[in-house]
Amino acid sequence: MAPAIYDLMADATATRMFQEAREAFQRVQAQIDRDTRHVTRIAAALRDFKPRMVLTSARGSSDHAATFARYLIETGLGLVTSSASPSVSSVYGARQDLSQCLFLVISQSGRSPDLLTAAAAAKASGALVLALVNEENSPLAAAADHVIPLRAGPELSVAATKSYICALAAIVHLVAHWSANPSLLTAFASLPARLDATWQLDWRPMVETLRPAQNMFVLGRGLGLGIAQEAALKFKETCGLHAEAFSSAEVRHGPMALLEKKLPVLMFAQNDETRPGVEALAREWSAQGVNVLMAGCDVPGVTVLPAIAADAAIAPLLFAQSFYRWAATLSVARGYDPDHPPHLKKVTETI
Repeated sequence: MAPAIYDLMADATATRMFQEAREAFQRVQAQIDRDTRHVTRIAAALRDFKPRMVLTSARGSSDHAATFARYLIETGLGLVTSSASPSVSSVYGARQDLSQCLFLVISQSGRSPDLLTAAAAAKASGALVLALVNEENSPLAAAADHVIPLRAGPELSVAATKSYICALAAIVHLVAHWSANPSLLTAFASLPARLDATWQLDWRPMVETLRPAQNMFVLGRGLGLGIAQEAALKFKETCGLHAEAFSSAEVRHGPMALLEKKLPVLMFAQNDETRPGVEALAREWSAQGVNVLMAGCDVPGVTVLPAIAADAAIAPLLFAQSFYRWAATLSVARGYDPDHPPHLKKVTETI
């Protein structure tokens, strides 16, 4: 007989992934305590600079943070934001006109060769380079015009957890001051306490449902798409579970053909304009026999994963905090070591 979830939780607690994710609320508090004046100055500099657009550059979990940044910047500041492929400069060597653009690079290590090449090329092409990086003494930090430290501290587990949450927090912190949005500033100030409370929520139904699964979808939309991407990566990386992330709008354009009865689907729904559409899709799929898990709202017939009510801009961070705790438990339940995924290492040096 397979061990009960209660029995597996103690094993999960011993993993670095679990322990490091647990620190997120303290690390975000460090951003507030140590960097508020610094971020305020950078926000003022960006208002003076008046970028015509924002380009993001990142890999892996940091790129999922960049997805979040795109939606928050576009909805909060009205600035077109797009993902820049590092290979355009690092492999193709192409030159671009990036004058009056903000080039936002996000990295835990600050050492990936392709990101360093992309940042250097962006600066040479006229962009202002802003790095969100955990390693303050890294080459990327040295190459940037402005640096916002993530304050995540050492992260030894291969699976990124607190560094991802800290990247999202730094993005919220920056946009809140850049836009001078009082409600967003208030929401950000409440974030450490909410992260701490979120850690206590019970997502055991996710573990029970996904323990025997082979394939699944993870859905979000808008500000919630980045956490859907991140969750799908962690399912593959730490749980050996084939998971694909989609926008709840895009999933109708082809992927729905793979739907079958009892297929598990994890949905994230922050409380903003995208929520009604996510709820409607959850109701539709549940009625078709799809096994829907939902974080962020209560839909009849759907397995609800508890969430703390919060501003839509910080809700994805709270989803991530709950998710990481129970993803570590799911990893152990499926016989994996979340700290040492096969074939992976902490710093990926892509060219």
